[in-house]
Amino acid sequence: MHDVASAPVAHPTPVLDKPLMHYGRRTLERLAPGAEQPAYRQFEVAPLTPHFGAVLGGVDLTRPLTAELAHELRQALLEWKVIFFRGQHGFTAEHQLALSGVWGPPEPNPFFASTGTPGISRLAKDAKAAGNKNIWHSDHSFMANPSLGAVLRAVEVPAAGGDTLWADMAAAYDNLPEDLRQRIEGLTAVHDWEASWGALMDDAQKAAFRANWPQAEHPVVVRHPRSGRRTLYVNEPFTRYIKGLSEEENRELLDILVLQARIPEFQIRFHWEPDSIAIWDNIAVQHYAVNDYFPQRRVMERIAIAGVPLA
Repeated sequence: MHDVASAPVAHPTPVLDKPLMHYGRRTLERLAPGAEQPAYRQFEVAPLTPHFGAVLGGVDLTRPLTAELAHELRQALLEWKVIFFRGQHGFTAEHQLALSGVWGPPEPNPFFASTGTPGISRLAKDAKAAGNKNIWHSDHSFMANPSLGAVLRAVEVPAAGGDTLWADMAAAYDNLPEDLRQRIEGLTAVHDWEASWGALMDDAQKAAFRANWPQAEHPVVVRHPRSGRRTLYVNEPFTRYIKGLSEEENRELLDILVLQARIPEFQIRFHWEPDSIAIWDNIAVQHYAVNDYFPQRRVMERIAIAGVPLA
């Protein structure tokens, strides 16, 4: 008789027959190599995971922002990549503009409805307008200078559902095999809005937008403009192709790279409550707005923070 205990163990085959979907430990670091751990005195930090995402408590963002608080907020965003606040009662558009100004001036999105306050966009969804942001993406990567970040506040939230997820794209880069990191180093990708936003336009509208928003080029691996950390910078809706590769090579490589945002170890998930605020580093992360609340109403107001060239 065969000894069952000594028989070789059959490992399950992943459902997705793609490289890089593996079992076991992953490399998950909060800070860039060599960076010092910041100290915070203006608020408490409650991490959502050990390496990524944190709720900051003990701070009232309706009060004037001191230089000390602004400095620590910038440090916290570099460290955690997404920071959250709850219970910010009485938080107005003026407070939101002041808060985003900690990082830079606002950058309008040409495809979002305005609130009437310059720089603030309104994202309102209900029974007549279902959510359509449920794809992993980086805001404004179709622009020459993609936004550095965003400040999003909950105006009206559904009774259940409507969460948002973020994925740490520095962790995604860190966990690529060494041969793949070498393969993509120095490559440039073309980003464009037409395949996503353009699907809702006729030819005349697309031509008008194209005059102001030509295709943009960014490194596949970006060095973060403030931390210097290497970060994977491709996303499914806006990255069209990688320059210098054949169509077959593009499809194979982009399929692997965009898949990385879907790995749960790189993700956090936030449940919105009234008067919640999220701020994210748009170069370091991608995000996904879960569309599970239709036909309930969900209203958010967002400021995008003006960006810089990533090359």
